Order: sequence, then structure tokens, then C-alpha cells
Amino acid sequence: MNKLLPTSTAGSLPKPAWLAQPETLWSPWKLQDEALIEGKQDALRLSLQEQQDAGIDIVSDGEQTRQHFVTTFIEHLSGVDFEKRETVRIRDRYDASVPTVVGAVARQKPVFVDDARFLRQQTRQPIKWALPGPMTMIDTLYDSHYKSREKLAWEFARILNQEARELEAAGVDIIQFDEPAFNVFFDEVNDWGVATLERAIEGLKCETAVHICYGYGIKANTDWKKTLGSEWRQYEEAFPKLQKSSIDIISLECHNAHVPMELLELIRGKKVMVGAIDVATHTIETPEEVADTLRKALQFVEADKLYPCTNCGMAPLPRRVASGKLRALSAGAEMVRSELSGNDHRASW
Repeated sequence: MNKLLPTSTAGSLPKPAWLAQPETLWSPWKLQDEALIEGKQDALRLSLQEQQDAGIDIVSDGEQTRQHFVTTFIEHLSGVDFEKRETVRIRDRYDASVPTVVGAVARQKPVFVDDARFLRQQTRQPIKWALPGPMTMIDTLYDSHYKSREKLAWEFARILNQEARELEAAGVDIIQFDEPAFNVFFDEVNDWGVATLERAIEGLKCETAVHICYGYGIKANTDWKKTLGSEWRQYEEAFPKLQKSSIDIISLECHNAHVPMELLELIRGKKVMVGAIDVATHTIETPEEVADTLRKALQFVEADKLYPCTNCGMAPLPRRVASGKLRALSAGAEMVRSELSGNDHRASW
């Protein structure tokens, strides 16, 4: 991207009501068979149009073709039984009924490659594609086969690498791995979490990103955040290792978070997707609020490495709210862009 402060989203955007129940995670599809395939493509086109209308620079599929950012990828793998369910604690936060790993995990065929190719045909803009990271994948399963979180993570990293290489070949410019689990399992992150991520990006020539946030705006997450005190320093644990890693971009939650901005100093030199939009509220930010978050981040991130972004996915939000937030992100970024280029005319809203 040659443009200064190119904007993007962390991943998911709300689905249209005719495709799935709005404002719900794991919402079941309302269409079936051929109609569902067509409906997903229509929703992807619509999501792309929303991003373009809002002035987003690096666009995505809005995750329109998947029910959930982790589960949909796992559903396509062999070795996981979705009928055999166990209750596990997800990210040490809430209990969920999850599928069981019953044998060696393998990827029989591409998962998102056709969708990525379809998105590539719709636009000349840079496109970003999100995949779940190895550690976050193992955190949403019960493992009765490998009986080792680390072993399973290495297997998933190998599978993710196969998918990522094909996504790159389909024309994806940035492949992002979602690792909210990095904010919870600090010892594992440093023992093998970053290493498995490196395995997932092995051999890729496109840019790579890791997205680490405090989760969607769902009750379990917002309740957890209330227990974290006035300063959220979780990033401090993973940043030093990530700074030394070969991941190009680190995507973070900043706006309305109690994350001390100076922690960004620990990843100086990396490109940073700065979350300037709070996904846990229906309140639409003003461009000035977005600009303020970006200005604070610019103390620790070089302007040519700062990518304004959302804190996390926006799937659970109403479409009107998500659309307003995207416009605010663009307008706020434009304000700071003007300031950096010396002609400080306030962006039109």
C-alpha cells in the first residue's frame, strides 16, 4: 500500500438478515444448497460494497461465507467429530460445548480459496483474508487424540500453511491469523505459540498479520474485561517475541481499551493495525475520536507503518452501526493523513 494510513477491518462484518440471523454469533444459515452458495456470494459482494462506500482501503470478505471465525475452518478438516461434543472452558472465560479431535487432523481440500478467488475478481484493491491461528483453534476443541495442546497446534500450523499458500496464489495480499488466545495463555505463547505461527506463515511471500484482541463485544468478554483492572498489560507478554518474529503486521485493540499505548514501543519496527473502533458498543465513534487514538499511536509507530483498523470483528453488531463505524474510521484516518501531509483541513464527514 502506497497510501499513508491505509484503513482496514479486523475481519467480520454483519451478515444481511436474509442470509443469517442478525447480531448473533454462530447464527444458522437461512438458505440451503445452491441458494446458500449464491446467497453467500451476494453477501460477500454487499460487504465489499459497504467497505468501499465507507472508504476502506484494504478490503475483506467480511467473513460472510463462514458462521464463525474458528469453527468454520475446523469443520472442513478430517479428524474432528462435530457430533461428539464436550464442554470446555474457552480462553479461561466461559464454558462451551465443542467438537472432539478423534484422530489425526488433515485438510482434505481448500476451505476458503474459492471465496478468496471470488473476492479477488470483484476488486483491484488490496485484499486481506483472516484465518484462525493455531493456538485459538486448539482452544475451541476437546482433544482426545493428541492429548497435547502443543502437538495439536503444530498440526494445525501445518494445515494452515497449506491453506495460506493457496490463498496467496488466489491473489490475497495480506493473510491474517486471529490469535485472541495470545492474550490469555502467556507461557504457551512464548514456549510454542509464536513458533507455531511462524510455521503457519512459512514460505509465504504476501504480507502476514496476527490479530490479538480482547474478543467480540459479547457478554463473556465484556465481563472478563471488567476484571482486568485499570491497565490491560496482556500484550506485554507476547510483544517481545512477536517483535523478533517474521510476522509483518500486528493487529491490536486500542480504542476504549485500557491498553497502555506505550506498550506499542515493544513492537517498534513492525507494521501495526491500530484498533480505533470499539466493537463492544453500538455508539458510533466520531472521526475526531478515531483521529485521537491514531495520534496517540503515532508516538510509538512510524506513520508509514500505521494501519487504522477496528478492535475486532463486527459480526454481532447491527449493520447500520457497523457501517457508521467504518465511515468514522475512514474519516478519522483522513484527518490524521491531512495533518501528517501538512494540509490540516478537517475531513468532510
